[in-house]
Amino acid sequence: MSIRPLHDRIVVRRQDERKTAGGIVIPDTASEKPMMGVVVAIGSGKPLDNGSVREPVVRVNDKVLFGKYAGTEVEVNGEQLVVMREDDIMAIVEA
Repeated sequence: MSIRPLHDRIVVRRQDERKTAGGIVIPDTASEKPMMGVVVAIGSGKPLDNGSVREPVVRVNDKVLFGKYAGTEVEVNGEQLVVMREDDIMAIVEA
């Protein structure tokens, strides 16, 4: 099964960062959900009032920063993904 988001929706795989900067491993029960992830799929864009479509700014494989409670979590092929609107993404992380 695959997932294809509609309109201005984005599918993100949360990035697991279970270590602190000092290298201490944080157990699953004590850690918060990561607010960073990788874009897995994007929709066609946001429909505007004049009938045109604004293309998404993010691209597949972009590393993004999003709000703690943004989007809806779904499970596809045993993998936890988050489906959110492009407006919920705060930044593209560039390395």
